[in-house]
Amino acid sequence: MAEAPRLDVPGAVTAPGTSAPSHTDAPFTPGPRPPAAAAATPDRASGGRARAGVRVVPAWLWGVPPVVVLALVFLYPLALVVQQSLTPENGGGAFDAYASVFASRGFREALGTTVWLAVGATVGCLVLGFALALVIAFVPFPGAKGVAKFIDVFLSFPSFLITLALLFIYGTVGMANGVWSDLTGAADGPFHFLATPWGVLLAEITYFTPFVMRPLLAAFSQLDAAQLEVASSLGARPARIVRRVILPEALPALAAGGSLVLVMCLNEFGIVLFTGAKDVTTLPMLVYGKAILESDYSAACVVAVVNIAISVGLFGLYRVVSKRAGA
Repeated sequence: MAEAPRLDVPGAVTAPGTSAPSHTDAPFTPGPRPPAAAAATPDRASGGRARAGVRVVPAWLWGVPPVVVLALVFLYPLALVVQQSLTPENGGGAFDAYASVFASRGFREALGTTVWLAVGATVGCLVLGFALALVIAFVPFPGAKGVAKFIDVFLSFPSFLITLALLFIYGTVGMANGVWSDLTGAADGPFHFLATPWGVLLAEITYFTPFVMRPLLAAFSQLDAAQLEVASSLGARPARIVRRVILPEALPALAAGGSLVLVMCLNEFGIVLFTGAKDVTTLPMLVYGKAILESDYSAACVVAVVNIAISVGLFGLYRVVSKRAGA
């Protein structure tokens, strides 16, 4: 009877009557590695950064061009302003111009006017912006979405445009005085407040209120409507719902918007100029008067440095508040 073939080694068939080949008869010799694997080894060793014939540019080198442009366009003019404030044209010490400006009554009055106008406009914008944002967000009426979109467009308007519109209404020859003269027969109307600090305050509140409303509307859109429904079902009145539910959620947005308005009001120039309020002198107006009207560049630079210092400090506060508010 024929003997069946044996399988002594996997993959090798041994014929009957023969012995299986030994593993030591043909020693294993490793073949060359594939070219792809050999070529990939240097890249892995260098972390994939080195390429044949390509020089790697250091990461820090890419930051040099924007830093140079920033220094030439912004920092260099600012450094010139600071240098001019420390080197008076008529000679003297480095801080003589600062001492002279700080001791002047005009500077103190301009600083006080700037601060109270900025604070008053900020408070007015917060109150008016919160009330208007509540109506737009929670009171259903036709065109609510259109009004919200118009607020975004309003942010792009120049400040003098709002002041010009107020002049058409409340100016000396404006609509309000014209209607008053037609009805009473008087030669002049009673509305002359635009040329006073109150007119500047009204113009700033009118212009900057949307800057408060925008973050408020974004915060109200994230408010869970179930909280309002639960509070209403428990018998809470609208005023209590606003005070206990809506206001705590709106505080970060109010803080961020108010900080931004405060910074912008401190540096506002166009509104004060276009209202024609000659008795209202703010820090930007004082810089304009010293540099353009009096040609006192050292004093103008001193006032500008003070204005910049206040603005940068408040802007830092705005960034901190915005970061905590998630804006």
